[in-house]
Amino acid sequence: MLIYASIMPRYLGQHFLINKSATQKIVGVLNLQKGDTLIEIGPGEGALTISLAEKCAEVGCKIIAIEKDARLAEQMSNRQSQIEVIKGDALKLISSITQKLSGWSLVGNIPYYITGKLLRILGELEQKPKLIVLTIQKEVAERLAAKPPKMNLLAAATQIWCKPQILAYLKPKDFNPPPEVDSAIIKLEIEPKIQENSELLAYYRFIKILFKQPRKTVLNNLSTPLDKFRARSLNSKTEILEILKRVGLTGQERPQNLDLKTLIELSKSYSLLKLGS
Repeated sequence: MLIYASIMPRYLGQHFLINKSATQKIVGVLNLQKGDTLIEIGPGEGALTISLAEKCAEVGCKIIAIEKDARLAEQMSNRQSQIEVIKGDALKLISSITQKLSGWSLVGNIPYYITGKLLRILGELEQKPKLIVLTIQKEVAERLAAKPPKMNLLAAATQIWCKPQILAYLKPKDFNPPPEVDSAIIKLEIEPKIQENSELLAYYRFIKILFKQPRKTVLNNLSTPLDKFRARSLNSKTEILEILKRVGLTGQERPQNLDLKTLIELSKSYSLLKLGS
């Protein structure tokens, strides 16, 4: 019974998942084991949380639920004494809560407007989760999982640290209240560390330049000034063409046609060049 659906603050953007087969799919994908810690973002009225709690009681794992709405947090604490409920904003708390955890996973039927910021925070965590399973907007899920010829900035920024896989699509009727868009359940498997932090920062700067104008060629995008403080980028198009040739590119390709491996190699070559001399 969804007793808080009518009074849930609209600014929180919550749509409660009520499709039982979807909640069971999520529980199964998480593959919870003894000693695991599972963090759930936005448990709401607990449709997913109750199923997770049943599984954890069976295998011997722990659940930490982060709920921003005070009424729902209190309701969850009263109903599920074995779950640690933390009232607050997951975006502000996730780093501190997970600082000393190992072997943890993350799950959430999250408000869609926090998806981008949440992914940025997770991508920057030193101690990342083993697995992430989220219910997000369908179009965003498809952008996250995109491959050439549909590569994009969000996919490039996320796939450097995880492997996205869309598990299922959901209709508005699977939620209460129904959202205005279709949704998807997406699994993010954490990849082994590919680069050092300094290389990651250089990679993020690079893809921001590369995908700034996706319809332009790779050569044209990399020939524009790097930022508002620098009047020029590299010394010449000739120099840029040299680094493109190293990874087998002509410069006439579009950013969306480049795969992750090429992006990483190109970023490394690009960052070796001295800027603005």
